[in-house]
Amino acid sequence: MVNYRSDDTIAAVATSPGKGAVAIVRLSGAQARSIGERIGGVTPEPRQAQVCVFHDESGEPIDRGLLLYFPAPRSFTGEDVIEIQCHGGTVITEMLLASTLRLGARAAEPGEFSLRAFLNDKLDLAQAEGIADLVDSGSAKAARAAYRSLDGRFSEHVHALQKQLTALRVQLEAWLDFPDEELQLNDTNDFEQDFDAAIEALKTLLDLAREGTVLSNGITVVIAGPPNAGKSSLLNRLSGYDAAIVTNIPGTTRDTLRENLSLDGLPVTVIDTAGLRDSVDPVEVEGIRRTQRAADTADQLIWVADIRSDLEAELKQAQAVAGDDVSVTIIQNKVDLTNGLAEHLKQDDCTIIRMSALTGTGIELLTDHLKKMAGYRSDTAGAFSARTRHIDAMKRAERHIRNARRQLVNTLALELSAEELRSAQLALSEVTGEVSTDDLLGQIFSSFCIGK
Repeated sequence: MVNYRSDDTIAAVATSPGKGAVAIVRLSGAQARSIGERIGGVTPEPRQAQVCVFHDESGEPIDRGLLLYFPAPRSFTGEDVIEIQCHGGTVITEMLLASTLRLGARAAEPGEFSLRAFLNDKLDLAQAEGIADLVDSGSAKAARAAYRSLDGRFSEHVHALQKQLTALRVQLEAWLDFPDEELQLNDTNDFEQDFDAAIEALKTLLDLAREGTVLSNGITVVIAGPPNAGKSSLLNRLSGYDAAIVTNIPGTTRDTLRENLSLDGLPVTVIDTAGLRDSVDPVEVEGIRRTQRAADTADQLIWVADIRSDLEAELKQAQAVAGDDVSVTIIQNKVDLTNGLAEHLKQDDCTIIRMSALTGTGIELLTDHLKKMAGYRSDTAGAFSARTRHIDAMKRAERHIRNARRQLVNTLALELSAEELRSAQLALSEVTGEVSTDDLLGQIFSSFCIGK
């Protein structure tokens, strides 16, 4: 976890580095207002954009722009926040940031503004992660899913499920705590239906979260195969433009080439690699080594082979490159040279697609296959961005709910059933951050941009 102290003031450049029309230097904390007053030379008025000349701590003018003040607790972080909007030059922003630090602020660590918002109950952990996912979104659908999380819709689902589990616990624990008060324990059939409703709600939540995980993470696809099989042509076809040089000379591609694509909203990173063959050329040997390294980290290996080559030999070589943990798809390319048809086949649990990267015949078979392998559907209107830790927490919650149901219905072990429900609620609380550890917070917020 970052070195958070509630009595210090942090500062950072909140806009991307480089030149632009406007840049923002942001401060948060107890001294933010006084530092803003020193730099702007005016008394900051709440929620008013004030035009002023910015000065360093010695009074030298730096720039002219807008000063905005958001007093606590009605600010993003819940603390006093100052935003200095200046011209978007790298030197200007560095000079302004340096002045804030000399006037008493310290440099913010990655994600510290969002961390303070979380610690001050301005947003929960799922919403905070939605901010990072929105910034990192690789497609319009991913951005919309991230905004739903930021808007609190993911958390609303979790809270609704928590409410269902609380109602079940109230009934169980009231009977356990007051057995002599003649409280009526509902018929176990009613309890069974309540448990089933909670399990169904959690399954729906998991489905939406899994869709969001795919949108957030996307997939990494490595294109490999022998020289002149059409690997670079396939990359160009998927990219929609000439991202890679294509020639008839074997070994044209010497290094890995990375392209970020969106397949119907699914973010996909495609890596084109050097052709695999025996070579004594040191540059080509290095390219082949990088091909193997890329294949080791792929979600999917696309092995491109000439349709006229021996399929069994190509399949064996592809599986050797992929290893045990990477799924393999064989592309039998250049069907245009054999007057063959585009096809989707299966052999030895391996997908085989016959197509032409040159003409585009059969490319839709490949894109549909990639989306299916990623578990992606195009109708993701209700999905929200989610992470692996969310999925893990909800799976554990589901197991506890099922155990609670079994303890109640099969054995009438009310104490054990109530304890399982408590464990389910604790697991769900990890999603929104009601239950969290410093290590978890440090891991999450360290992945944020500085200034966010």
